[in-house]
Order: sequence, then structure tokens, then C-alpha cells
Amino acid sequence: MEKNQIIGFGLIFLLLIGYSYLTKPTEAELQQMQARQDSIDLSKQIDTTNKIVQNDTIDLDKVMNDTLIKAALSKDFGVFSGAASGTEKDIVLENEVMKITFNSKGANIKEVLLKEYEKFVQQEDKTFTKVPLKLLEDEKDKFEYVIPVANTTKGTVKTSDLYFEPSIKGKTVTFTVSAGDGRYIEQKYTLPTKDNYFLDYDISFVGMDKVIPDNVKNIQLNWENNLDKLEKNAQYERTQYSGVHYRYAEESASCIGNDTKELTKHPVQWVSSAQQFFNTSIIAKNNFSSATIGSVPMEEEDPNLKKNEAQIQIPFNHGSNETFPMQLYIGPNDFNRLRAADMQLEDVIEFGWGIFGTINRWIIRPVFNALSGVIGSAGIVIFLLTLAIKLVLYPLTYKMLYSQEKMAALKPQLEKIKEKTGDDTQAYSVEQMNLYRETGVNPLGGCFPMVLQMPIWFALYRFFPASIDFRQEGFLWADDLSSYDSIWTFGDVPILSLIQFDHISLFTLLWAGTTILYTYYNTKHMTMPNPMMKYIQYFMPLMFIFFFNSFASGLTCYLFFSNLMNITQTLVTKNFIIDKKKIEQQLEENRKKPKKQSKFQAKLQEAMKQQQDLKKQEAAAKGKKTIEKRNNRRSNKK
Repeated sequence: MEKNQIIGFGLIFLLLIGYSYLTKPTEAELQQMQARQDSIDLSKQIDTTNKIVQNDTIDLDKVMNDTLIKAALSKDFGVFSGAASGTEKDIVLENEVMKITFNSKGANIKEVLLKEYEKFVQQEDKTFTKVPLKLLEDEKDKFEYVIPVANTTKGTVKTSDLYFEPSIKGKTVTFTVSAGDGRYIEQKYTLPTKDNYFLDYDISFVGMDKVIPDNVKNIQLNWENNLDKLEKNAQYERTQYSGVHYRYAEESASCIGNDTKELTKHPVQWVSSAQQFFNTSIIAKNNFSSATIGSVPMEEEDPNLKKNEAQIQIPFNHGSNETFPMQLYIGPNDFNRLRAADMQLEDVIEFGWGIFGTINRWIIRPVFNALSGVIGSAGIVIFLLTLAIKLVLYPLTYKMLYSQEKMAALKPQLEKIKEKTGDDTQAYSVEQMNLYRETGVNPLGGCFPMVLQMPIWFALYRFFPASIDFRQEGFLWADDLSSYDSIWTFGDVPILSLIQFDHISLFTLLWAGTTILYTYYNTKHMTMPNPMMKYIQYFMPLMFIFFFNSFASGLTCYLFFSNLMNITQTLVTKNFIIDKKKIEQQLEENRKKPKKQSKFQAKLQEAMKQQQDLKKQEAAAKGKKTIEKRNNRRSNKK
């Protein structure tokens, strides 16, 4: 390189250095530039965060520090903190009659579809439509275990808050939640492939003896079942047939009303959340330690009927690997199906207590089932059941009608006594009792046969609305013999709505009409000292219209058929079987026979005579006072 070129580059270099020195920023300018850049960077960061939030793509991990999240979960869930977050998964098992959907969060049953049944849903115009029937579908339902875990916020962890890992093998689904170090809780459900509503269910605790404190002897299961409205008459379903049933080792009982019961008397075999025609039951193969149950009715406008609750204590023996075997029943109140389980689960069916329940279970139900096996129509079966009952009870009916004819034969003589005694009812009663004694007529003879039939009537009162065989079975104009048979729905009328009267049931009207006709025919030959008694007989059927109007149409259908057969039996018996002339001859012969008065009759007659004498004395004293007052007034005038 030439000398002149070297000098030139050197001068240019010196000039650049001088320029840089003269134009460099001051310290204050440098700080201002840095602040401006920091502001720009912060603005970009805020803008990016806002976009993430606005697009709903932010989650807990992007907002909070991972370490803080893990610390919070560990504080609340302890050894189960790893299962406190996750993704819910639905798993389905089904057989011929049911489809069960499980949720991996809590390993719970999400819903159960009963394939052979439908439920009624009321529309705004008061009409009803049918939709598929599901149980355990309410989001408020609970089925959770409360696991004692030390060093946690509440001292316990609920399995409903944990995400279980599911695995399916055939008709078995297994849910597992880990507590670390090989410890876990497992819930296993097995659904039989055949026509069966029973579900095998086990809960296992593996290595949990290292987690659960030594002083804990039981694990609590919280069960809450919010009952859905399934039938037409929700009010009746709520108040009469929905509640919690349970069984000790030797007895069954229930909690129907707004009540709570402590079941600590004996180990508990099963607890059932039941309603009119369906139930969900949890059954222990080795008995629960104890339980607390309760049933809370919902308000009429609430979509649910009741909230059934149970806190069930499951024994825990602190073994390294413990399994508590159970069964679940989720299905209809079918007597034969429940009885076949051989654990008295059929007691959840409200057939009635004592003799009434016995008549329903072992007389009426078998007869109905036998007839149903031959005849497809439930209404025709009711007719034949009514006929069978009437034929069996006819000897009692005959005695009642025979007694009525004897009373009718005495009517002319009773009318003469009425003319003789006038308005003196005491005198009439004395003369009437003397006539009955002389002729050998028992005025209660027509009542005893009716009293003997009452257990069957009361049993049928409970049978029709409790038997699932009548549910949604139609006959003539009735579309459901387990509920009312409305022919006219007129909505809410202010006064009538207070007694749940918003429709007219035709079978109820037919029963009331035939009852009045039957009463008129049976009493037209009777002489009654008090005319009001005659009208009360007709008033009672009219009052019972309000009672039976919302009742099971199967019962009012039976009552209507029963009245028709009563009228037929009465007409045939009185006009073709009973010899009235023979009755009159017998009464005359009885009058000629010497009478031996019983002690009861003597005391009754003596009491009536004393009352009659007392009445005469009071009348005489009253007349005497009247005369004295009249004489005093005359004396004062003089």
C-alpha cells in the first residue's frame, strides 16, 4: 500500500472517532432510552396476555406458578393431590333391560336408563306425554366416600372430588385412584349380561391402612338421591310412596315423611331410596355398621319429589388390602324379582302393614298374577278379580241381605210404633228394641258381614296404587290404572286447587252414582227415627268423590264393578233366592216363643227406660214451671 493511502485511511479513522465522541448521548439520555424500551416491551407483554384471556385459552397453569398449585392441592387433598385434577370420562355398561353411564370423576353413576319403562311429563296444557325413564340422573345427586386423611385442610378427602382412572373388561368397569407408593382406592362395578337390574359393586382399600388414622373404624358413604317425578299424580307419589327404606338383620322399616332416623340398633343389611314403582338400593353382603337416613319433601313447584339422604358407615379394619362387597339394585318394584333376591327387598313395595299387607302379598297378588297369565287386559283382570272376591264373600253377603229382609218385614210394625210414639225418639227406641227382641231380629246382623269384608277393602285400597302391574296399563278411557282416569281437565280453580281438584275422573263418578242407587234400593224399606240419617247416606258418596278423584283408577274401577255386582247379587238374592213369606212366618214363630233376656239387653233396656222416665220428669217439671209463671202473671194483672 502506498504512503498516501495509509495517511488517508488514518485521517478517516481519526475523523470517525472524533465524530462518535462528539455525538454520543449523555447518561440522562441513555436512561431515557432504556425506559422507553422497557415500556414498549411491557406493553407488548400486556397485549399478549389480554389476547390470551379474551380468547379463553388461559388455564390455571398459565396464571399461577406450578409450585404454588401443587402446594395448594397437597394442602387440600394430601396423598390424593395427584388425582385432584383431570378430565371427566363417561363409561357405559348395558344389558337387555338397562343402560348405565358412569362418570370417572368420583367413579359415580351418572344416569341409568330403564329400557322397558317410560315416565309421564306434564305439558303446559295439563296433558301428559311419555319420555324414556332414567334414574339417578339429577346433577345434585351424591355418592361419595369421606376418607380421613391427615395433614389436610379439612382432615378428610371426598372421592367425589377425585378423578379416577377407568378400565373396562367385558361387563366390568374398574375405577382406580392412586394415593402414591402403591396405595389406592378401587371401585368395581359388574353388570350381569342377562335380564337383571342388580349390579355387583365392590370398594377396595389397598395400602390405605398407612393413610387412614388408626382410630378410624368406619368409612362414611354419603348418598343423596333427588327423586324425579315419574307418575301422573306427583302429589300422591310424593306424600304416600316416596321415602327411604331400610332393613336390620331381622326387620324392615321405612322413613316416608319429613323425618330422620338413626339406625344404630343393629347392623344394617340394606338401604333403599324408593318411590311409587321404582327404587335404588344399596345392599351390603356383610352388613353396614350403622346408618343415618332422612327424607325431605320438595315444594310442589320443585321439579323433584323428595331428597332422600343416607350416611352409611362401612367397617374398616385397617388391613393392607380390604374389599367391602355390595350390590346395587336400580329398577322396578317388581315383587317376584325383588323376592327372588332373598333379602326381603320386596318390603319396599307399599302393600300395607299387618293383615292388609299379608292379604295383598299372598292372596290378591297371586290371584291377579294367575289371571294376568291368561288374560292380557288389566281391566278385564280387575273385573274377574272383583267377581272372584264377590263369589268368595257371597255367604257373608247372603247373611247381610237376609238380615235386611227381616228388617223389611218388620217395617209395617215399626211404622205403627212411630205413629204411636210421635216425636219421642226415646220411646220409639224402647219399643223398637222390644220388637227386635220378640222377633229375634238382630239390627246389627247386616253390619257384621260388612265388617268382616273390610280387611279386603283396605287391602285393595293399597294394592292398586302399589302394584307395578297396573302402571301405564290402559282400560277403556283410562290410560293408566295406577293413576286417575281424567276425562276433563279444567286447570287451576282458586278454591278447588286447595284440595288438588283440577280434573274429573269418570270411574269415580260411576262409583258414586252406583253407590247412591245401591243405597237407595237397600234403605227404601227401612224406617229411620231421624230423617237426617237418610240423607247422610247419600251425602257421603258425594264427599268421597273428592277423595277418590285423584286416586288410582284401578281401585275406582274395582269399586264400580263391585257396586254393579252388589246390585246384581242383591236383586237376584232378594227376588229369587230369599223366601219373604218364610221370613214372616219365622218372625211370628219367634214372637210366640218364650224369651230369655240377656244381661246386656236387660241393662240396655233398663238404661233406656230410665232415660225415658227422666225425660218425662223433666217435661213435667217444665210444664209445672210454665203453669206457675202463667198464674203469677194473672195474679199481677189483678
